Amino acid sequence: MEKFLENLQEAERILHNSDHLIYVSFPLIKDKNLLIKTILQTKKAVALCINAMLQYEYLYKRIKLYSDPKSNMSTFKEKVATRYSITPQEIQVIIDLFDLTEKHKKSSMEFVRKEKIVIISGEMELKSVDIQKTKEFLKIAQAVLEKIKTKILR
Repeated sequence: MEKFLENLQEAERILHNSDHLIYVSFPLIKDKNLLIKTILQTKKAVALCINAMLQYEYLYKRIKLYSDPKSNMSTFKEKVATRYSITPQEIQVIIDLFDLTEKHKKSSMEFVRKEKIVIISGEMELKSVDIQKTKEFLKIAQAVLEKIKTKILR
């Protein structure tokens, strides 16, 4: 099977699990780690979706792929996203999601305050995320996956 199809299937599985975590498990348990887990898994699914698009476009010789992830992300934003009807607002949410996960990875401390997770980076920069923002990330990721599936699997 083609690699891009495997990526799409894996992204769909991850998003299904994340949806369950945020809408079923989190209201019952209310553990901040579930929010973080959902955000990290959503980022992984979005990365798989972007990889699937890039691989599909490369397969049909519409773009070049690079070994540098930043170059591939630029190719996605500039050349590929519009072909899949991904809006600038969705691209911005994806960038915010990637930025948040990067800050989480590099954070020196995290804590819960007023139903929000506050992430403190090494430069003492604060970034907070709540259940609504997590749901927004998940909704955008699911929308992007559907757009890709509509385009590739038609």
